[in-house]
Amino acid sequence: SNHLGLKLNKTEKKFLRKQTKAKHTLLKHEGIKAVSYATQSLVVANGGLGNGVSRKQLLLVLEPCGHVEALFMPPNKPYSLVRYKTVEESRKAYTTLNGKEIVDDLGQKIILYFNFVEKAQWKNLELQALPPDLKIVEEIISSEDERVLLESINWTQDTDNQNFEKSLKHRRVKHFGYEFCYKNNNVDKDKPLPGGLPDVCVSFLEKWLKEGYIKHKPDQLTINQYEPGHGIPPHIDTHSAFEDEIASLSLGSEVVMDFKHPDGVTVQVMLPRRSLLVMTGECRYLWTHGITPRKFDTIPASEQRKGGIITSDIGNLTLCKRGMRTSFTFRKVRHTPCNCSYSSVCDSQRKETPPFFPKSDMEALQLEQEHVHQVYEEIAQHFSSTRHSPWPHIVEFLKALPSASIVADIGCGNGKYLGVNKELYMIGCDRSQSLVDICRERHCQAFVCDALAVPIRSGSCDACISIAVIHHFATAERRVAALRELVRLLRPGGKALVYVWAMEQELNNQKSKYLRGNRTSQGKKEEINSDASMEGLLVKQVPDLGNEDSESSVPSINDLQEGGYQSRNITNSKLPIHTNRTSFHSQDILVPWHLKGIHDKDGVVEPFGPVRSSETSPVFHRYYHVFCGGELEAACQTLGDVSILQSSYDQGNWCVILQKL
Repeated sequence: SNHLGLKLNKTEKKFLRKQTKAKHTLLKHEGIKAVSYATQSLVVANGGLGNGVSRKQLLLVLEPCGHVEALFMPPNKPYSLVRYKTVEESRKAYTTLNGKEIVDDLGQKIILYFNFVEKAQWKNLELQALPPDLKIVEEIISSEDERVLLESINWTQDTDNQNFEKSLKHRRVKHFGYEFCYKNNNVDKDKPLPGGLPDVCVSFLEKWLKEGYIKHKPDQLTINQYEPGHGIPPHIDTHSAFEDEIASLSLGSEVVMDFKHPDGVTVQVMLPRRSLLVMTGECRYLWTHGITPRKFDTIPASEQRKGGIITSDIGNLTLCKRGMRTSFTFRKVRHTPCNCSYSSVCDSQRKETPPFFPKSDMEALQLEQEHVHQVYEEIAQHFSSTRHSPWPHIVEFLKALPSASIVADIGCGNGKYLGVNKELYMIGCDRSQSLVDICRERHCQAFVCDALAVPIRSGSCDACISIAVIHHFATAERRVAALRELVRLLRPGGKALVYVWAMEQELNNQKSKYLRGNRTSQGKKEEINSDASMEGLLVKQVPDLGNEDSESSVPSINDLQEGGYQSRNITNSKLPIHTNRTSFHSQDILVPWHLKGIHDKDGVVEPFGPVRSSETSPVFHRYYHVFCGGELEAACQTLGDVSILQSSYDQGNWCVILQKL
């Protein structure tokens, strides 16, 4: 019995440790404060839509303990908030359900952790409309017609085209009328495919034309088949390739499609099975559309198959498991240049603008102050919440340094690299006072300074790191000066590791994680985008995604969903504004940062998603000079007193290791 008691004690300690960690994580990243006394309300860690727990599944656990007055399940979050009718019922749930193990729809075990909170409420939501010029026609064909269309597809015809299959490994694709080329997102208008569109489609198209659902008879068809967990990146169908109208028929399974305006407004739209989506005008030409890779979609618990807006009514959201979906997308090939009203995104009308260069050092400094220094002061807390996991190659560099080495992190941000190797003496500096304050809260040695004038004695450091800093300087001369300042700090033989954003987000046929936007790309872990538990987030953190300085798109405990944001005024109109999660088209750009995680003075989380208030959810724009291949090495070679030990590409970043001669 003594042995059993010892074992039970260890189990209890382990449980309390994880429960406390969940409480601290929710406070740090979501602003949800747990209290030590019993209340009517509880926060349920690991019991959320973001880690595969449906509303029905959670209610089956909660309701035996008492009357559930409200259950709030935020989209893409691994937690929920529940309010019972009485404190006694809430206390019973806390006592009996803490540590309860459940199994999600994928067969994975999840352990729930409960903590009392003062309030479990959500603020009133505003209504939202579909993107302009988008319409959905539900039940446009019968179940029998759906069966006929699906059975008409002969996928075996494409097996001999290995290059084609290789480029689209996450879905099966067939083209009719004209073959769509994914390398340039266009069609060869002089090479129509033999046979035209399948005969089985002709009667449907004629009926839709007659009834006014579509206005033009298509001559190009792309059929995509998506397995659960797969999707398609956000994109706009090339203007010059196709006429205005694009129609897509969904077969086999419903899906949620994400539409995004360049200003950051995101609208999630349910496409029911056997429905027709028709895009024209602004929706077709200006908004991107895509399907997030995941196995579950967040949808309203009632009217699950109804098409249209997915609201942020978190008192009525649940999960819907995806099935095998096949889409028939009909287009009409354009034979004249596009003359739409959206010239800024139109390939027919886009004019090559000369690159922007500040005319003086003062102009460059003003640009950096407005679009680097001031921005990081504003976004520091949210920026820090997305910077939790060190990158492996940077850790490898720091771990390989001799014990007791003196190392300076120039542009240390929230200090996530300052404690990687306890055998080193590390000191950090950053231009942002707010980020340095976060470092100090973490008991790291850090101070405020400019990377061009670091108040550290020359030759006093064994090593330096500069991670995602130098690309924020607005001229080539200032970028070289920043590199020269790094070298000045090093003793002879000392090494510096430098990371900058790369212009090339696709290298050697590999897309960077910044473009893919998944939590991780290692094996089956890409499914963690929607299925990860909070326990996994707490214990098994994965590296931050994409560029080493990019805004994470991971739908986790520390990442609120993008929504309806209002851009701050852009005074420097000479710089193009980059569209997040897309390839770079200019080296000097402004990159949007969507500020998230706003809480009121009582600690109540405001609704997030498409209905966020523009006043509380601004978009800030950071200046970047993205480096082309070889550009960073060339800048280093101008220094004269260094040798380049290593040059490499790391998931959308160019990196070098320098040694002072």
